Amino acid sequence: MATEDAPIAAHNAEFRKVTKSPFGPDDEIGMLNLITPESRARIMAEADATTMFDLSVEFFQGMPSWTAFGDPPYQIWMTHTPEGQKVDNRRTGRPTYDYQDYSGDAISMYTHCGTHIDTLNHYGYNGQIWNCFSAAENFGARHWHVCGAEKQPPIIARGVLIDVPRALGVDPLPDSYGISADDLRAALDGQGTSLEPGDVVLIRTGQMAAWPDAEAYLTNESGLNLEAATFLAEAGAIVIGGDNVGLEQMPSTVPDNWLPVHCYLLAEAGVAIMEIVNCDEIAEAELYEFAFFAATMPLRGATGAPLRPVVFPLRG
Repeated sequence: MATEDAPIAAHNAEFRKVTKSPFGPDDEIGMLNLITPESRARIMAEADATTMFDLSVEFFQGMPSWTAFGDPPYQIWMTHTPEGQKVDNRRTGRPTYDYQDYSGDAISMYTHCGTHIDTLNHYGYNGQIWNCFSAAENFGARHWHVCGAEKQPPIIARGVLIDVPRALGVDPLPDSYGISADDLRAALDGQGTSLEPGDVVLIRTGQMAAWPDAEAYLTNESGLNLEAATFLAEAGAIVIGGDNVGLEQMPSTVPDNWLPVHCYLLAEAGVAIMEIVNCDEIAEAELYEFAFFAATMPLRGATGAPLRPVVFPLRG
């Protein structure tokens, strides 16, 4: 939905070097700068709000997450229970009302849990992240002071689904299959879909069929290889999302980089990443072009945060 002459950061990318933003020295959101009041108005005018698809997964105790890497699982616990609150109030002499039931709870989780976004401070090179922000000057005791989740604008843009299993005739894709640029081109051609600068691009691998079986979902996932990620970034994608846990092919085929697509998209191309996006319902509906809406939880300085993406068909 953006203009054809829109700045595309990937066109200036250099191998394993962070890129200076084409949007200025203070930029912290990269390609999301292509969302403008005019582009929002165009896609909202085209959206058919009578039909909506929710692409998020539920958060629940025991859900697949990065616990194998030492990150905390999703946890939820009660901070107030109806009967317990009454007992506590009586013991402390506070007023209590036998007819009143009070429940409250708390959660703890890794910020890259469930349907979420990876922000531009998540991966970098040699002490720097997107736009040459350095850890020495911008990383505090608890978090980055730049490029955090709170800087992410609500994402309102044209969205495109690329259903790779449909194009290749195998669903889900084989374990550890590396989706190539040619695979993406073939899928786009088969769908009759084109890419435009300013698009949110969603990649379906079929991996969501294994959710929420952690052992099956988190193991040897198919995903984008570096060539495919470069193809999408150079086409002007502002966000790239997948139905798998890490967007890219795992394990990596690059010997000295276990997540080369993350490094490239975030540090070189300025493209945010979405993961664990449930694309199955829109794939079944053969909805390949749509209005995409999502908002990130504004966790200050965080490298990732939950978001709830929803999409609407386009009129006509």
